[in-house]
Amino acid sequence: MKSPHPPTLGGLLRALRARNQWTLKQLSELSGIPLSTLSKIEHDRLSLNYERLVQLSQRLNLSMGELFSAPLPAERGVTARRSIGRLRDAPHVGGRNYDAYLLCAELRRKRMIPVLTRIHARSLQEFGELVRTPGEEFVYVLDGAVALHTEFYDPTVLRAGESSYIDSDMGHAYVLAEGCDSATVLAVAACDDEQPLLDALAAQ
Repeated sequence: MKSPHPPTLGGLLRALRARNQWTLKQLSELSGIPLSTLSKIEHDRLSLNYERLVQLSQRLNLSMGELFSAPLPAERGVTARRSIGRLRDAPHVGGRNYDAYLLCAELRRKRMIPVLTRIHARSLQEFGELVRTPGEEFVYVLDGAVALHTEFYDPTVLRAGESSYIDSDMGHAYVLAEGCDSATVLAVAACDDEQPLLDALAAQ
C-alpha cells in the first residue's frame, strides 16, 4: 500500500518543524534560507542543491542523515524495522557529478545506506578530486557503463550487470565510460556514520 506521506524533502522538513514547534519564519531565521524558498520546498515545488543542504544541516546542528530521516520510533523489545524504497518517494540530492536518490531514507541508524545514482561526469578531470569515505561500498551498474577510478588500481570499466566492492576510504570515483552518454548505478555503503558518505556524494 502506498504511504499517504512519502518521505520527500518537503515532508521531512515539515516534520522537522513540527517536532521542534518552529514556524516557517523561525526556520528561515535559523537556517538563513529565505522563507519563500522554504515554503516551495515544503510543498515539493523546489529542491535544494548541496550547498544549501549543508547550510541547512549546519545551521540546525543536524547531520545530513538526520535531516533526511524520520523520527526514531519508541523503544521496543524487538527490532523489526521495514522500509519500502520507491524512487518517486526518494529524497533527491543533486551535484555536478551525480544525481543521488536516497532509498529508504526514513530509517535512521542504518548499517547499510542504499543510494540510486545517475552519473554525469564524463572524465576524471571533470569529476575532480577522488572521494574518500569511511567503510565499504558496493556498486551495481543498472544501465550504461561506468569507469571506476581508484587510488591503487588501474581504471576499470563496469557495464550493466557488473559490480564493484571496495574499501571506500581508498580514493575512488565513478564516471561515464568512454562513448556512454548515461549510466545509473545502485550504491550500497556500509559504514558506522552515514554523514561523511552523504556529504561526499552530494558534494560531487
